[in-house]
Amino acid sequence: MARDKNEGFHSAAGLIRYFDQEDEKALKVPPWAVVALAVLIMALVFIAQWQWPV
Repeated sequence: MARDKNEGFHSAAGLIRYFDQEDEKALKVPPWAVVALAVLIMALVFIAQWQWPV
């Protein structure tokens, strides 16, 4: 029985097609912004712990 080489995996075919397409309207966040936001939140938590100890 001959197999078609262009079929790919049937179980992941929908996921591959889904992740292949990029939405032009999607919010694009640069990686540095995520890191900066994490550092800012950490700084706020440390300042809050120092200012109002429990």
